[in-house]
Amino acid sequence: MARSSQQAAPELPRSAKKAIGELFHPGPHAVLRGELGLVGVPGVIYTPAEGLGLPAVVFGHDWLQSPTRYLPLLRHLASWGIVAAAPASQRGPVPSHARFSADLRATLDVCVGVRLGSGSISVDRRKLALAGHGMGGGCAVLAARDRQTYDQPIAAVATLAASETYPSCIDAAGEVTVPALHVAAGNDQVSPLEGNAEPLARAWGGPSVLRNLPKANHLGFLAGRGLLDGLLAGKPHSGTARIAGALLTGFLLRELTDDDNLDELVTGTLKRTELLHTH
Repeated sequence: MARSSQQAAPELPRSAKKAIGELFHPGPHAVLRGELGLVGVPGVIYTPAEGLGLPAVVFGHDWLQSPTRYLPLLRHLASWGIVAAAPASQRGPVPSHARFSADLRATLDVCVGVRLGSGSISVDRRKLALAGHGMGGGCAVLAARDRQTYDQPIAAVATLAASETYPSCIDAAGEVTVPALHVAAGNDQVSPLEGNAEPLARAWGGPSVLRNLPKANHLGFLAGRGLLDGLLAGKPHSGTARIAGALLTGFLLRELTDDDNLDELVTGTLKRTELLHTH
């Protein structure tokens, strides 16, 4: 076949509005669900139905929550080609943040070290991310810091309404040099923006973006109802969950697959959100 003398025009970056409109919807991949307990870690994992060298993210749940409250988010990430796992440990009223961060790191190792599905799915150790909501967001920061301390690969970190931890995730943030996306909830009475997401983003040791959802509450990122929701201010909200899921998916695709066409989604102007900080 003769090669055309004309070169294809380079693909132009998608606007933030167009990109988030696409990422509101499920991606092109069929999705499989599995149980992490089969390989020694309690929890759940969603994967694309096939693929080698895939990116992966491990997601940490909030205080008193179960990974089941995040299943739509995990399924959505997998539909866009990202292996998404969530350990189910440290769910009691007095969790150990240090142990939960260790469980997040161990789950990453499982994603990389075990062939998934029927053996036709694998993860590239160079395309790993950590993420989480509330307590899980803070513990994701601790886990990322520890992976860097031990010279283990990590490519990105994302938090949703992150909460402070012990040891402090804000103190740890300065030691993490990979790109981060921090999404805050403007009506969050559990993890207020000024005391949690904002200092976390400003302390970050690498590229950092802080985006606020002004009308969101702390529980807005969850799905379904929980018996203990009444102890916390707010309630699940599908609009908050959808926009947070699109932001998280776009950020991870950008950082783990080098999709520069998603730059505007991460750092551009976007309706119903406020871009508060970027460096």
